[in-house]
Amino acid sequence: MGGLSSERDISLKSGRAVLNALKDAGWQALSLEVLEETQEEIQRLVREAAVDVVFVAMHGGFGEDGRLQKILEDMRVPFTGPAREASRLAMDKVASRRIFEGAGLRVPRTRVIRRGYRMMSLLHGLRYPVVIKPAAQGSSIGVSFVSHWKELSCAVLKALRYDDTVLVEEFIEGREITVSVLDGTALPIVAIIPKKDFFDFQAKYEKGMTEYVVPAPLEAQVTERARQDAVTAYHALGCRHLARADMILNEEGRAVILEVNTVPGLTETSLLPKAARAAGLEFASLCTKIVELALNS
Repeated sequence: MGGLSSERDISLKSGRAVLNALKDAGWQALSLEVLEETQEEIQRLVREAAVDVVFVAMHGGFGEDGRLQKILEDMRVPFTGPAREASRLAMDKVASRRIFEGAGLRVPRTRVIRRGYRMMSLLHGLRYPVVIKPAAQGSSIGVSFVSHWKELSCAVLKALRYDDTVLVEEFIEGREITVSVLDGTALPIVAIIPKKDFFDFQAKYEKGMTEYVVPAPLEAQVTERARQDAVTAYHALGCRHLARADMILNEEGRAVILEVNTVPGLTETSLLPKAARAAGLEFASLCTKIVELALNS
């Protein structure tokens, strides 16, 4: 847990929650807090601890984009979550959305801006509102909702602080949901109802800013199709063990996939644990299940 990404604090919360849950479940568990994102540091931490399996609770950057996974694979140490290539693809929204489209899934219409390109020529003719986001960030960090062209430059520059590639995507009016997948099976859907206009960083992490309803109050056909889409996205990326697909249900009731998180939030009140609890799996049992999946991979 930890690391140096903009999601460090959230990662520490996830890691501590998982640590406590595993101890409660009878595992001999200890925390490995990453302070340097280097191969040497990861190898040192893992070897000194002499662990049998690593539970990955590092959100963002190094912990989620395949670099940590590659080091652990090279060390032949089992770990939770997808292997390096699936992690890399999921973290890169440009690459993952191409894969989703190839699998027949719906994604937002998007333009891609890369640092150094002539921005305004790429953004000519946009229909507002649009959503601006870094291509490889989580937790809504660097995301802006733009309703007028005058706001565009500032929003793009904000996103470029976090990534060299920025997505400019259509704003889809609809209901926000998330579908967690555990070992290839979709869990009950969580409906996300922010008390402000958009589900941004503040809405995600400030207490009382968002209401979550699980199972989501959706028509049976819509529920089944969204769960199938989440599993399709999970397999298309090559995921394993766990993942969480974030979606918007458009006016037709069809799921539009925004991203798949391979190291989703893992506190007791995070979305995947909420979904697992609705399926009858309490937090300590969920963490145990994930460790067992890693040990048996």
